[in-house]
Amino acid sequence: MPYKVLVVDDSSFFRRRVTDILNKDPQLEVIDVAVNGQEAVDKALTLKPDVITMDIEMPVLNGISAVKKIMVQSPTAILMFSSLTHQGAKSTLEALEAGALDFLPKKFSEIAQNSDEAGSLLRQRVVQLARKRGIVKSQFITNRIVTTRTPATQTPISTRKHQASLTRDVVERSDTKKLQAIFNKPSGKSYKLLAIGTSTGGPVALQKILSQLPANFSLPIIMVQHMPATFTQAFANRLNSLCEINVKEASDGDILKPGCAYLAPGGRQMIISGTENAAKIKIIDDNSAKITFKPSVDVSFGSAAKIFNGNVLGVILTGMGADGREGSRMLKAKGATIWAQDEQTSVVYGMPQAVYVAGISQLSLPLDSIASTILKEVMYG
Repeated sequence: MPYKVLVVDDSSFFRRRVTDILNKDPQLEVIDVAVNGQEAVDKALTLKPDVITMDIEMPVLNGISAVKKIMVQSPTAILMFSSLTHQGAKSTLEALEAGALDFLPKKFSEIAQNSDEAGSLLRQRVVQLARKRGIVKSQFITNRIVTTRTPATQTPISTRKHQASLTRDVVERSDTKKLQAIFNKPSGKSYKLLAIGTSTGGPVALQKILSQLPANFSLPIIMVQHMPATFTQAFANRLNSLCEINVKEASDGDILKPGCAYLAPGGRQMIISGTENAAKIKIIDDNSAKITFKPSVDVSFGSAAKIFNGNVLGVILTGMGADGREGSRMLKAKGATIWAQDEQTSVVYGMPQAVYVAGISQLSLPLDSIASTILKEVMYG
């Protein structure tokens, strides 16, 4: 039986185009279309599709509001179509926080060289989400936990400091049995950097992890998320509003500081330079056809291996493809520790699987346990 898809867009041309593209894959069947958000909510409830493709700007009910209602009434895997603008970035991030699993630019010319390549990418993304439709309900709960937090920028400083001081106790008390089963005791290893790489499903995963780290987190953090250039600034700002640690889009010349997370800017490469005790970020343009991803986890992790040697904790989260495998291999060769998100909680088990199958990762962790296990290993071991 093919996976059932509901296509939602107020443009009849775009509805036909997406329908034609998806129906070329025998694994997919567009069972219906909707012309606005409210119709999408109604048809999601009655038709029970495996995946919904959703526009953001629509009459009657917009895409973000439709996602919120669908996730309450009939949780479904949702792929958003977004414009590559600052407002489009903010709206897409809101949709992901509301429960959508992935997004693509609405203008296919912005994601591929030709229509055939764009169509193939769209079909691949929809099939991947259909296969992980069982994760939707738990992923939605994760979103709710993250987004219902009071933004850190609105919390009194005294309260934030008190919350940070409580983090150690909370970590030690929560999920003790689960942690013991996954990670009996910290290694005692000393670290100078936490490096995280991710793609599809990464925005929610990163929010889940970073929002649990205390303001006095002892390491600098570099993050590579496959994301368009217009999205990374908005994403970094949103993370910063949700987290006790400081989060920013990385800039050329930034000095790596403990308790600060640096998000690689979209469309460019983030390199670590300097020395282990005086490391800084270098942002470079990359026109090489040999490197598919800009930013690339392999590039950033590889540069971290040269500066920090084995004093790195690397974590590969949900994502399509294998970016991060070679960079993680370089880190591990220097003695670094590499972990991966497990298959059950990954939206797409491509990147974590690549490091697991290659024998590079030492642990496969469920998303809910990653932050607490990092804290146990890095700060409270």
